[in-house]
Amino acid sequence: MKKQLHTYLNRYVPFSEEETDLFYTYLTPKTFQKKDYILKEGDVCKIKFFITKGLIRIFKIDDKGNENIIHFGIENWWMTNMESFVTQQPSLLYIQALEETSILTISKADLEKAYTTIPKLERLFRIITEKMLIAVERKNEHYLKMSSKERYRGFINELMAFSQRVPQYMIASYLDITPEYLSELRKNK
Repeated sequence: MKKQLHTYLNRYVPFSEEETDLFYTYLTPKTFQKKDYILKEGDVCKIKFFITKGLIRIFKIDDKGNENIIHFGIENWWMTNMESFVTQQPSLLYIQALEETSILTISKADLEKAYTTIPKLERLFRIITEKMLIAVERKNEHYLKMSSKERYRGFINELMAFSQRVPQYMIASYLDITPEYLSELRKNK
């Protein structure tokens, strides 16, 4: 896990092995089984986490009881419910493992300590946050302009390997289309 983390960190900011080792002391490894919740609606999100193995989804349940998937997360992604984590207010979202998932967690307090001890971590997380915001903006911008068919094709083209790991009804939820329509799109590729 430490080597995987070191490789990841160095994609954005150069970290020595000593700095990675020090950062690692702030992290706690955890494993979740398929369908386990990492966070439930109403709970305060106390962690930010790095996925070392597995797949998660972030979703909400609307007034009609439908699940609306907002994000998926895979290996080498940092995830959290940012609003709940930053404000320490109850979450409006769920985070759930879709496969056996191993993560490295860090609490808000430990992250603040780590920023002081290893100042380049703030730069790292700023870069990660900027990239995440760009991805969200792109998704929103593209999806507003695209038909359901185009959204599906874009998802498959950009995330082919990832799409094989996610159940079709969840892809439909993420793309904001019905599972039946997704099935039709898949038949008519």
